[in-house]
Amino acid sequence: MNYPTFMQESMENEAMADRLIFNNESTFHISRKVNQYNSRIWGTEKPSTVNEHERDSAKVNVFCATSSRKLYGPFFFSERSVTSNVYLDMLEVWLMTQLDPDSMDYIFQQDGAPLHWSTEVRTFLNQHLPKRWIGRSGDGDEVFCSWLPRSPDLTPCNFFLWELFYFM
Repeated sequence: MNYPTFMQESMENEAMADRLIFNNESTFHISRKVNQYNSRIWGTEKPSTVNEHERDSAKVNVFCATSSRKLYGPFFFSERSVTSNVYLDMLEVWLMTQLDPDSMDYIFQQDGAPLHWSTEVRTFLNQHLPKRWIGRSGDGDEVFCSWLPRSPDLTPCNFFLWELFYFM
Protein backbone atom coordinates (compact mmCIF):
# COMPACT_ATOMS: atom_id res chain seq x y z
CA MET A 1 0.00 0.00 0.00
CA ASN A 2 1.38 3.44 -0.81
CA TYR A 3 1.34 6.29 1.69
CA PRO A 4 -1.15 8.68 -0.01
CA THR A 5 -3.70 5.89 -0.45
CA PHE A 6 -3.15 4.78 3.14
CA MET A 7 -3.64 8.31 4.50
CA GLN A 8 -6.81 8.86 2.47
CA GLU A 9 -8.31 5.58 3.67
CA SER A 10 -7.24 6.30 7.24
CA MET A 11 -9.00 9.64 7.30
CA GLU A 12 -12.19 7.87 6.22
CA ASN A 13 -11.80 5.13 8.84
CA GLU A 14 -11.96 6.43 12.39
CA ALA A 15 -10.69 3.16 13.88
CA MET A 16 -7.55 3.34 11.73
CA ALA A 17 -6.93 6.99 12.58
CA ASP A 18 -7.10 6.09 16.28
CA ARG A 19 -4.26 3.57 15.82
CA LEU A 20 -1.76 6.07 14.38
CA ILE A 21 1.11 7.40 16.48
CA PHE A 22 2.70 10.41 14.75
CA ASN A 23 6.08 11.68 15.88
CA ASN A 24 8.78 14.17 15.06
CA GLU A 25 11.79 16.01 16.43
CA SER A 26 12.47 19.72 16.38
CA THR A 27 15.31 22.00 17.42
CA PHE A 28 14.59 25.06 19.53
CA HIS A 29 17.29 27.72 19.73
CA ILE A 30 17.56 29.68 22.96
CA SER A 31 17.93 32.77 20.77
CA ARG A 32 14.37 31.99 19.52
CA LYS A 33 15.58 31.36 15.98
CA VAL A 34 12.85 29.40 14.21
CA ASN A 35 13.69 25.99 12.76
CA GLN A 36 12.45 26.81 9.26
CA TYR A 37 12.44 23.17 8.20
CA ASN A 38 9.75 22.25 10.75
CA SER A 39 7.99 25.56 11.34
CA ARG A 40 6.30 28.23 9.31
CA ILE A 41 5.18 31.56 10.70
CA TRP A 42 2.60 33.37 8.62
CA GLY A 43 1.66 37.03 8.85
CA THR A 44 -0.35 39.61 6.97
CA GLU A 45 2.54 42.07 6.75
CA LYS A 46 6.20 41.81 5.89
CA PRO A 47 8.27 42.16 9.07
CA SER A 48 10.21 45.41 9.30
CA THR A 49 12.95 44.05 11.52
CA VAL A 50 15.56 41.43 10.85
CA ASN A 51 17.09 39.31 13.59
CA GLU A 52 20.63 38.20 13.00
CA HIS A 53 21.25 34.53 13.62
CA GLU A 54 23.94 33.79 16.16
CA ARG A 55 26.00 30.91 14.80
CA ASP A 56 26.18 27.87 17.06
CA SER A 57 23.68 29.38 19.49
CA ALA A 58 22.51 27.27 22.41
CA LYS A 59 19.73 24.89 21.44
CA VAL A 60 17.68 21.96 22.63
CA ASN A 61 16.44 19.03 20.55
CA VAL A 62 12.94 17.86 21.42
CA PHE A 63 10.92 14.77 20.48
CA CYS A 64 7.16 14.30 20.78
CA ALA A 65 4.71 11.68 19.63
CA THR A 66 0.95 12.07 19.48
CA SER A 67 -2.12 9.97 18.90
CA SER A 68 -5.79 10.91 18.71
CA ARG A 69 -5.92 10.44 22.48
CA LYS A 70 -2.57 11.33 23.99
CA LEU A 71 0.63 13.36 23.73
CA TYR A 72 3.85 11.50 24.52
CA GLY A 73 6.50 13.92 25.60
CA PRO A 74 8.17 16.22 25.28
CA PHE A 75 11.42 14.30 25.47
CA PHE A 76 14.50 16.53 25.64
CA PHE A 77 17.65 15.01 24.20
CA SER A 78 20.69 15.67 26.39
CA GLU A 79 23.03 15.17 23.42
CA ARG A 80 23.94 18.15 21.25
CA SER A 81 23.18 16.20 18.05
CA VAL A 82 20.53 13.53 17.60
CA THR A 83 22.10 10.57 15.81
CA SER A 84 20.43 7.30 14.86
CA ASN A 85 21.94 5.65 17.97
CA VAL A 86 20.59 8.40 20.23
CA TYR A 87 17.17 8.15 18.53
CA LEU A 88 17.13 4.35 18.89
CA ASP A 89 18.01 4.61 22.58
CA MET A 90 15.11 7.03 23.11
CA LEU A 91 12.72 4.65 21.28
CA GLU A 92 13.80 1.63 23.33
CA VAL A 93 14.11 3.19 26.77
CA TRP A 94 11.53 5.97 26.75
CA LEU A 95 8.87 5.83 24.00
CA MET A 96 8.07 2.13 23.59
CA THR A 97 7.76 1.71 27.36
CA GLN A 98 4.89 4.22 27.19
CA LEU A 99 3.24 3.09 23.95
CA ASP A 100 3.08 -0.65 24.66
CA PRO A 101 0.98 -0.41 27.86
CA ASP A 102 -1.49 1.93 26.10
CA SER A 103 -2.15 -0.35 23.12
CA MET A 104 -0.58 -3.27 21.33
CA ASP A 105 -2.41 -2.38 18.12
CA TYR A 106 -0.90 1.02 17.31
CA ILE A 107 0.86 1.93 14.06
CA PHE A 108 4.03 3.96 14.55
CA GLN A 109 4.70 6.58 11.87
CA GLN A 110 8.05 8.25 11.30
CA ASP A 111 9.28 10.30 8.35
CA GLY A 112 12.23 9.60 6.08
CA ALA A 113 14.86 11.47 8.10
CA PRO A 114 18.30 9.82 7.90
CA LEU A 115 18.39 9.04 11.62
CA HIS A 116 15.09 7.13 11.27
CA TRP A 117 16.41 5.15 8.32
CA SER A 118 19.48 3.61 9.92
CA THR A 119 19.79 -0.16 9.81
CA GLU A 120 19.71 -0.33 13.62
CA VAL A 121 16.46 1.66 13.90
CA ARG A 122 14.75 -0.34 11.13
CA THR A 123 15.91 -3.64 12.66
CA PHE A 124 14.45 -2.59 16.01
CA LEU A 125 11.13 -1.58 14.41
CA ASN A 126 10.98 -4.80 12.36
CA GLN A 127 11.47 -6.85 15.54
CA HIS A 128 9.32 -4.79 17.90
CA LEU A 129 6.58 -3.65 15.48
CA PRO A 130 6.42 -6.02 12.49
CA LYS A 131 3.93 -4.66 9.92
CA ARG A 132 3.04 -1.88 12.39
CA TRP A 133 5.38 0.93 11.40
CA ILE A 134 5.39 3.49 8.61
CA GLY A 135 8.67 4.93 7.43
CA ARG A 136 11.37 4.91 4.84
CA SER A 137 12.10 1.25 4.27
CA GLY A 138 14.50 -1.06 2.51
CA ASP A 139 14.32 -4.57 1.12
CA GLY A 140 13.17 -7.02 3.75
CA ASP A 141 11.67 -4.42 6.10
CA GLU A 142 8.31 -5.34 7.61
CA VAL A 143 6.52 -2.00 7.24
CA PHE A 144 2.80 -1.28 7.31
CA CYS A 145 3.46 1.04 4.39
CA SER A 146 6.51 2.89 3.10
CA TRP A 147 7.18 6.60 3.49
CA LEU A 148 7.40 8.27 0.10
CA PRO A 149 10.86 9.58 -0.81
CA ARG A 150 11.17 13.37 -0.66
CA SER A 151 7.69 13.74 0.83
CA PRO A 152 7.04 16.43 3.42
CA ASP A 153 6.33 15.70 7.04
CA LEU A 154 2.60 15.09 7.34
CA THR A 155 2.28 15.10 11.10
CA PRO A 156 0.29 17.05 13.69
CA CYS A 157 3.65 17.90 15.27
CA ASN A 158 4.57 20.04 12.26
CA PHE A 159 1.15 21.58 11.74
CA PHE A 160 0.40 22.44 15.36
CA LEU A 161 2.65 21.25 18.15
CA TRP A 162 6.00 22.89 17.35
CA GLU A 163 4.40 26.31 16.91
CA LEU A 164 2.70 25.90 20.27
CA PHE A 165 6.05 25.08 21.90
CA TYR A 166 7.77 27.98 20.15
CA PHE A 167 5.32 30.54 21.53
CA MET A 168 5.46 29.23 25.12
